[in-house]
Amino acid sequence: MKLTSSITNLLHHFMTALKGVVPLSVTHDEPTLLKEPYEHKHFSVSIGMTGDVQGRFVIDGNEKNFQSLAASMFGMPLTGEMLESFAGELGNMIVGNLATSIAHSGHNVDITTPTVITGKAGIIGNNPVIQLPLTVKDAGRFHVLLVTVP
Repeated sequence: MKLTSSITNLLHHFMTALKGVVPLSVTHDEPTLLKEPYEHKHFSVSIGMTGDVQGRFVIDGNEKNFQSLAASMFGMPLTGEMLESFAGELGNMIVGNLATSIAHSGHNVDITTPTVITGKAGIIGNNPVIQLPLTVKDAGRFHVLLVTVP
C-alpha cells in the first residue's frame, strides 16, 4: 500500500487541526507505512473517525512529552488523572477540528470518545498503519498513527 492522495490529504488536515489547537511550533517528518506492529511509548490517546471517512488516530508519546505540552498550554504541570484527562481532551480537540474540516467539504464524519492508553501496549491488526513522526517545540517527539480502514 502506498500513501494515496486521500491519506495524504487526511494527514494534512490533521496537521492543520493540530496547529490550530497546540500553540507551539510543530514540525513533522515524512509519513511512512509501518511494516510491523507498533509498540507505543507508554502514553497515548486514540480517537476513531466514523462515517464517510473512517480510521483511527493515535497520538503517541511518553508521559513527559504530554506533561511538557500541558505545561506549555496551561502554565502548570499535570500528573495522574489530570494528565490523562488532558491527553483525552487534546485528542478530542484535534480530531474534532479535523472532522469539522472534513465535514465542511461535504462529508458525513463523526469521532469516537477518546481512549487514553498507558503502560505497555501495541497496535496489531490487519489494517494498514501510517506513522507521522512530529516534534512539538518545548514538548518533544510524538508519533501520530493513522490506522486506516480499507
